[in-house]
Amino acid sequence: MAFDIDMIKGVYASMGERIEKARELVGRPLTLSEKILYSHLWEGTPTKQFSRGKDYVDFAPDRVACQDATAQMALLQFMHAGKPKVAVPTTVHCDHLIQAKVDAKTDLKRANETSNEVFDFLESVSNKYGIGFWKPGAGIIHQVVLENYAFPGGMMIGTDSHTVNAGGLGMVAIGVGGADAVDVMAGMAWELKFPKLIGVKLTGKLSGWTAPKDVILKVADILTAKGGTGAIVEYFGEGATSMSCTGKGTICNMGAEVGATTSTFGYDESMDRYLRATDRADVADAAFAVKEHLTADAEVYANPDDYFDQLIEIDLNTLEPHLNGPFTPDLATPISKMSEAARENDWPLNVEVGLIGSCTNSSYEDISRAASLAKQVSEKNLKMKSEFTITPGSEQVRYTIERDGFIKTFNNVGATVFANACGPCIGMWDRYGDKAADGPRNTIVHSFNRNFAKRADGNPNTLAFVGSPELVTAIAISGRLDFNPMTDKLINEDGEEVLLDEPRGYELPPEGFAVEDAGFIAPMEDGSGVQVVVSPTSERLQLLDPFVPITPESLQGVKLLIKPFGKCTTDHISMAGPWLRYRGHLDNIANNTLIGAVNAFNKQTNFVKNQLTGEYGAVPDAQRAYKKEGIRTIVVGDHNYGEGSSREHAAMQPRHLGVAAVLVKSFARIHETNLKKQGMLALTFVNESDYDLIQEDDTFNFVDITDFAPGKQLTLEVVHADGSTDTIKVNHTYNDSQIEWFREGSALNVIKKENA
Repeated sequence: MAFDIDMIKGVYASMGERIEKARELVGRPLTLSEKILYSHLWEGTPTKQFSRGKDYVDFAPDRVACQDATAQMALLQFMHAGKPKVAVPTTVHCDHLIQAKVDAKTDLKRANETSNEVFDFLESVSNKYGIGFWKPGAGIIHQVVLENYAFPGGMMIGTDSHTVNAGGLGMVAIGVGGADAVDVMAGMAWELKFPKLIGVKLTGKLSGWTAPKDVILKVADILTAKGGTGAIVEYFGEGATSMSCTGKGTICNMGAEVGATTSTFGYDESMDRYLRATDRADVADAAFAVKEHLTADAEVYANPDDYFDQLIEIDLNTLEPHLNGPFTPDLATPISKMSEAARENDWPLNVEVGLIGSCTNSSYEDISRAASLAKQVSEKNLKMKSEFTITPGSEQVRYTIERDGFIKTFNNVGATVFANACGPCIGMWDRYGDKAADGPRNTIVHSFNRNFAKRADGNPNTLAFVGSPELVTAIAISGRLDFNPMTDKLINEDGEEVLLDEPRGYELPPEGFAVEDAGFIAPMEDGSGVQVVVSPTSERLQLLDPFVPITPESLQGVKLLIKPFGKCTTDHISMAGPWLRYRGHLDNIANNTLIGAVNAFNKQTNFVKNQLTGEYGAVPDAQRAYKKEGIRTIVVGDHNYGEGSSREHAAMQPRHLGVAAVLVKSFARIHETNLKKQGMLALTFVNESDYDLIQEDDTFNFVDITDFAPGKQLTLEVVHADGSTDTIKVNHTYNDSQIEWFREGSALNVIKKENA
């Protein structure tokens, strides 16, 4: 029996009529993405056609999911929304605060001791407001959602950028900031610019060493880290239907690394099989009854050039395994070219650690295929040359793979099985202790989704490469980055040459899934009597005060805080790792604000000029000095600013410290929205070359901010230290509602005002 089955049946009941009306308005066949979008409009039945990439549209998502690191701030905000209960089904998943160090049992015990205050807070707030709670060790949010909540044709949002994983079950699932989640939990519309559509036609069929991961690694190579921005990527073709549901999830999951709004697949038999295997036959039956609405109209896939804004074709028959990296997820190298590429770039060939699992690749299928390779270590008298770790995605998967002997297989080759949590994938890996910043130059390979500098272990000198679990396992066996398992032989303990057999596994467990305690705690029917207590002396949690509006007067004499050089992700703006402990305490976590960004003027991190003293120091210190004097500041950045995780802390921290505006060449979608939600100015250069005009001692005057209006450029006067000035034009994408957020101080302030 599925969760929220009545809600799912309600979605399906209205879908046909809404899709038919949308088809009539648009005047042509519809893609799957359009069907889901038009059937989830806030207004209900569509009344107009929307322009892709232009129109802002109000939607009504079916559900919300939050992970513990972002849930803290989201729920702290929701407590101010004036609502007794969440308006849509919502869940909280405790997966980010479990550090990987020793093994699953030891690490989970330590997390429950060190973060019990946060877990207790999240459980009590969930209990009070009708939110489903998944306790520490239950699994990673996206895997748990796929196993329990995702359904074909649905729409959900989640406070994590890899919410898109649910596209593997045919959803439009979108990562958002906590403020967006608060809107939906409070029963309000959720706004999104109507996405453009990128079609990916998959021909042929995966076989041998090639895995679903290689599809998204190839797509990342084609689109780059920002090529999917503002678009939904819709996969189709014989290659798509021949793939497992969890394989589809892997592809959708890592679609966040091309900047895509989300990715999705049309309903097919693999989804039906997965729903039934995860005890959701009722959802499978309901979906089958409306299956024509859960995929694109036939004409779309027959003539995709006519319906997508961009079309990519990938032949799975000829696709080979890839490794992407280091330091960016879109630098793709086919394994047959890795030897040459590694030597050209002086990448260390010795691989110290291979890591598989995480929300991206932790399905039963992934683990079983990796286990088939690990089993060959003993069968062929080999030894693992690299350290090897496994991170199961859920307790259901972990329990089942233990029952089926895979964990024993991994233990036999000396592998470490970490807790069912994010762990190394998000920087919660205690690999070096407090010496990570000075760690040695080294290479690791993993099946995760992100490989930015310092992402996994905090070491800026770790080169991380992304590959499929199968390829990562093979490379860990060999110990070499340039090992091609399709052609290269290994020397076993008897001195013999052996070739690894192709990986083999199971789409689903032959004996079915099993679990004793999945880790779910249902909320009370009436939580009005639940008391949520936050100690005023806590270093982990802090109740929020509303943000004060940024006035036109305060936007004169604005100082430059920092001009980041090159890539500036949300990891650079608000690091994860050990800083996760402060995710519920805005003032404490603000002490990491922009400490990872590279200062364009001296190419150093966390070392900027304080214009009040002329001295150089940490970014948060300079910003707190400006705040003390009542001076607003601006951050000036490069392309795709705010790429990466959806963490709204990257917007809330600068806002809390007094940053008024962020001016860049281009934004990552989620971060731009997060800045708007917190009542800040998110601006882009009209002329990108104006970035070069900005100097270290600059002061900014927003000369026409009182005329702030949709579609109207703003003018900035830049005053240099020598008294000379430059006048530059900047663009913005604010509509009337978003300008109201700015004028009221934040979107949450508007919600409170409306509820009052």
